[in-house]
Order: sequence, then C-alpha cells, then structure tokens
Amino acid sequence: MKNFSAARPQHHRADLVRIAYQAMRERQLLTEFSDAVLRQLKGIDRAAVDADPGVRDLRALLWCSIDNDDSLDLDQLTVCEALEQGRMRLLVAVADVDALVKKGTPIDDHARSNGATVYTSARIFPMLPERLSTDLSSLNAGVDRLAMVTDMVFAPDGQLQQSTLYQASVHNQAKLAYDAVADWLVGQGPLPAPAQAVAGMDWQLREQDALAQKLRQLRHAKGSLELETFQPRALFVGEQVVGIVQQQHNRARQLIEECMIAANGCNARFLAAAGHGSLRRVVRSPERWLRIVEVARQYDEALPSEPDAKALEAFLARRHKADPLRFADLSLVIVKLMGSGEYVVEAPGGTPIGHFGLAVRDYTHSTAPNRRFPDLLTARLLKAAVTGQAPPYSMQELAALAQHCTHQEDAARKVERRMRKSDAALLLESHIGEAYDAIVTGSSLEGVWVRLLAPPVEGKLSTSELPAIGTQLRVRLLSTNVERGYIDFVVA
Repeated sequence: MKNFSAARPQHHRADLVRIAYQAMRERQLLTEFSDAVLRQLKGIDRAAVDADPGVRDLRALLWCSIDNDDSLDLDQLTVCEALEQGRMRLLVAVADVDALVKKGTPIDDHARSNGATVYTSARIFPMLPERLSTDLSSLNAGVDRLAMVTDMVFAPDGQLQQSTLYQASVHNQAKLAYDAVADWLVGQGPLPAPAQAVAGMDWQLREQDALAQKLRQLRHAKGSLELETFQPRALFVGEQVVGIVQQQHNRARQLIEECMIAANGCNARFLAAAGHGSLRRVVRSPERWLRIVEVARQYDEALPSEPDAKALEAFLARRHKADPLRFADLSLVIVKLMGSGEYVVEAPGGTPIGHFGLAVRDYTHSTAPNRRFPDLLTARLLKAAVTGQAPPYSMQELAALAQHCTHQEDAARKVERRMRKSDAALLLESHIGEAYDAIVTGSSLEGVWVRLLAPPVEGKLSTSELPAIGTQLRVRLLSTNVERGYIDFVVA
C-alpha cells in the first residue's frame, strides 16, 4: 500500500496544546488562573516559615525525593532510621501547602474548582500556580521547607507498631528520579549522582527499598491486587512527537508507593483517633464480581462466588507469570469491572469502607497537596488535629467536596486519556500504510480494538470478523485523526 502521508498536513506540538485546551473546556475545567489568583500570588514572595516551638527541626536528616525525571512539583520526602531489635523508623514528609494557600482564598478556589493538576504531553494545567507548586511550596533540593511528617515505626517483619504526626522543617538532600534509582537497586546502573554526593544516601535507599518490599508482601498476603495499567507517554524532540513509551512499574516506584500507602493509612487513623471526620479514598467491594468470575473462567480458573481479594490477586499473579504480554489488557478488564475509586466522608467511629484494590481498610489521599485538592483538604484536617484546633470543614462541607472531587478527578482522567489518543495519532500520521504486530484488546458488535506491540498505542480494527480478545495478528495503519484521537487499522 502506498504511503500517502506526504500529501497530508502534518500536526505539531502546538496542535496538541490547542486540542488540550479544547478538551479541558469540554470538561468544564479551568485552563488559566484568574486575575484574583494572580493578585494573591503577587503577595507571596517567599516560602513559609513558622517560629512555633512545636515545629520540629528535622533539616539535618538525610531526606530525599524520588519522582519522575521531569517532575518539579515535589510533594513528599522520605527518610529512615534503624532502631534496636531490627525495627525500622520511617518518616514521610509532605509539603505544607496550606501554609501558603489558605482555605477560601482565590488560589484555593481555583484548586478546588479543578480538583487536581491535569497532565498532558504538550501542556500541564497545574492545580496551583507554578511559582508555588514547583518552587515555594515544593520540597525542592537544597532548600528549607515546612512539612507535615508522618513518623512510623515498623517491626522487623514490616508490621506497623506505632505512628504519630507533627509539623517540621525539612531539607531535601537529594532530588532523585524513579528509573535511575530502580536501575541501581536491581544492579543495572550506578548510584545516581545526587545520591553519590550525600554520604549515607546509598544506605538510605537500600533500607527504604527493603522496608517497602516487606510492606508490599504484607499487602499482597491480604489480597492487594497487582495490576498493570496502560499509561503510554509521548516523547518530543522540539515540536515533533518522536515516540511513545509505556511507563514501567519498577522498584523505585514500588518504594514510594508503599511509603505513601503506609503514611496515608496512618493519617486516616490519626484523624479518626482525634475524633475528626475525614475524606477517604475508597474502592468498594466489586458489585460486578460475578463478571470477574466469568473472566477467570475463560482462563480455566475458578474464583469464589463472593468478592475475595486474595483469590483475585492469586489469579492475577498466575496470569502475569503465564502471559505477561497480554497482562495489561487483562488488568484493564478487571479494573473496569471493579469500578473506579471515589472520595467519601467517614465519621469518627464509623466502619471504614476500605480500598479493595490496595487491601487496606483505612486510606486517605494526603501525600500530594501540590497536585490534588483532596490532599490539600486533608492536610488542613490533619494540621487542625495536630494543633488542637476545630476542623476547618463541617461534615456537610466534606460530603459536598467528596462528590465534587470524585467528579473532577473523572473529568481530568478523561482529558488525559483523550490527549494520549491524539498523541498516538500524531505519531502515526506519517506512517499510513505501514504494518505492525498487534493484540486484540476488545471485540464486540460495537467494534474490534487492538493494541500495537510497538509503539504502544491503541486503535480500531476494521474487520468483518470478531477475533477473540488476546489474539495476536498483523495489522496495517489505514488512517489517523489527530483532532479526534482516532486511529484505524485493517488486517494486513
């Protein structure tokens, strides 16, 4: 088949920016900061400080951040300390964004309206002005910052023994990135240069990783689900998309994930113990469990008739080992049948709904206040509990905000997914007529969907047949539509 791409107008990064703005507006998400926000921002010229003697000085500890290579909005730091009898102390510091962004101010109103930072390849729509989120309220390397610290002590087997929460001044000693740390942890790369420059940071990373793996094993023993989500990311050189890569879930990501899950659980219980209501992040026990049972039956596996996280995790682990190539597609099916997460209000003394996917009963979002409004809201609740003040939100306010945050999170996720489709269409628009190896990810009367093995993009297959999900076949690129994010294939 002849390649007709040379006769077609080519799209560029600027087109993706325009499409992203349109997608944001379609979901009623704000794309710019108001004049009131900019006026408030002018009055913030330095990072927050607090002379209260109750604020601990922990700047000398070997704090580090681990995030994406290009992340500038750093929300959390971690550090650990070996205790007697094989116990381990883990501290998680979260940026005290509330020290600069007070409830009811224009900046807070904007953050509440959007609910979160929206990340697209060509344009990021930050929840907070970048002067705050990437500077004055970010836990950047080499600067002193205020933080809320969750202080935890774990037994040698990883069981939590005690925890507390307090305000502190912290200092990020090393800004690190997931992939480089993960390569070093598994012996495939050198210790990252920022870590090499800090004596003892190598020990820190090894011990934090060891603890995280213990925490991970404990959660999996309770039924935490090991799912593999499909999250491709566009790579740019100048104005051109030159590739799309799939984000790998590596040891460094697991390290931070486990530390944050532990801190979020402790913070939820801290609020309950203080007699305060809280905004919990929950994934309910699947209502469509019998459909999950049917999916397992297609693989000659039997699941119990009632929701059972441990049984589901064991099934997923076996499928990942047996067929890693198709595991992401099975994960997507399970995620859809489980239902998405949501925010709910839980009163002190109530029975926690819990998070089915993480196999935890007490869970709140509190570790990313620069990026998510629920975390900023929870930070205010925690600060009030720490300082003995009345909660800044009534239960009625929390209930309304829980519903709003769930809705806005869904809107942001749809914008990001919509833009990933346009990214892929832009990458492929100059490759019309070329053939690729693909896997069928969806097959019904509504259409057949396939995922290319390389690059990792999805599209619709024009065919009169209904191949089974998981079928591997050769496809040819028929057409693309960058504006709408459409990619169409035919069987090669």
